[in-house]
Amino acid sequence: MIDRLFLSHPRSVNETYFEHFRFASRIGMRLIGGGLACIVHAVFPKLHERTGSRTIFGLNAELKGRTPTEAELNGAALTWDI
Repeated sequence: MIDRLFLSHPRSVNETYFEHFRFASRIGMRLIGGGLACIVHAVFPKLHERTGSRTIFGLNAELKGRTPTEAELNGAALTWDI
């Protein structure tokens, strides 16, 4: 049970639990920040005109820069799991 909940997914992407925790947390915080900036922009269009786009492009570049795992190369890792 512990292995399934905490260790199997990080292992499948060639990371330790703490490496995966750090990476996923950093991505999540950037998504939250970009999302909040988009909400502020919706109310006040002059504010944060490019923050959402910059956040998305930056995250995309960071994710593309990761070394793909064997499963990702074979398409097996293309799921909706986070």
